[in-house]
Amino acid sequence: MTDADVFTYNGGRVDPGERQNIRFVVSETYLGDPVRIPVTIINGERPGPTAFLSAAAHGDELNGIEVVREVAHEWDLSDLAGTLICLPVLNVPGFLAQQRYLPVYDRDLNRSFPGSADSTSAKRMAARIYTNFIDPCDFGLDFHTSTRGRTNMIHARADMGDPDAARLARAYGTNVIIDSEGSSGMLRTEAVTDGIAAITVEMGEAHRFQRALIDEALSGVRSTFAEYGMLEAEQVRWPGWRTVITDEREKTWLRADGGGMVDMHFERGSLVHEGDTVCTITNPFKNDNVAIEAPFTGLLVGVLENPVVYPGNPLCHLVELDERTRRVVELDQSPSGTIG
Repeated sequence: MTDADVFTYNGGRVDPGERQNIRFVVSETYLGDPVRIPVTIINGERPGPTAFLSAAAHGDELNGIEVVREVAHEWDLSDLAGTLICLPVLNVPGFLAQQRYLPVYDRDLNRSFPGSADSTSAKRMAARIYTNFIDPCDFGLDFHTSTRGRTNMIHARADMGDPDAARLARAYGTNVIIDSEGSSGMLRTEAVTDGIAAITVEMGEAHRFQRALIDEALSGVRSTFAEYGMLEAEQVRWPGWRTVITDEREKTWLRADGGGMVDMHFERGSLVHEGDTVCTITNPFKNDNVAIEAPFTGLLVGVLENPVVYPGNPLCHLVELDERTRRVVELDQSPSGTIG
């Protein structure tokens, strides 16, 4: 067996068998004070892959923060093979302001990777993060939530045309994988371009910790570590059923055609059938109800949480299931455990 490698970053090193908690400088404030992100690096005594776990690239998306913190500080990683880089809060300025984007210029950090050392403030910050903690990795999980006012069931987003990203997405073990290359500047998109397997894990809503989703996400991390041999005691999990959404015809956003207040009739993760009234939009007098019907039978991956809408606002994200998967989900969601 070969020896484990030293992990180095700009300004430090972590030897095999060591752990470091650091506050790494990525930018400066107006006053010239450093902007630091928290980073935990665990270098196992045994050789293995190098992986990153990242969260809060959007500063108000909190669920992933707790996932990364628990792995870094509550799991027993004494037998870890390889190196784990935990980045619980990528967008510290956004986190402090409790807003999605970087303050002042309203730039999206998750459209700024891999960054540039002589470009905008967002790209300079992204470059510091990417060069030191993403580029050295073999794979990584980037945790997100839905934007403010909406909530997602836990699912993975991955470029399933890339074999390494597809392996990672399947190993993570969610019921739903949405196949997409992602936008330019996304952390996972740029990582995959550079040969680093990476996926986005979407879970829940902004501005809160949701314990059930956090626990499910942690199970996915364990499954991933088992797949790549980082924790020998863990096992790759099978979620019971899985659908990979690959075609534009298989997913749609249902949107409001008029303004009003929304009564949502189903929760995220629910199966709805073609013609079902997913939600109803009403005016203040409740005398002009508009029913929003499902155009096909599918799964509600995301639904509205904020009950007020303008025309064009998204109400829910519906994905179609193949016949076999649909019957499994119907059985799973049937109160009696049988399909009537």
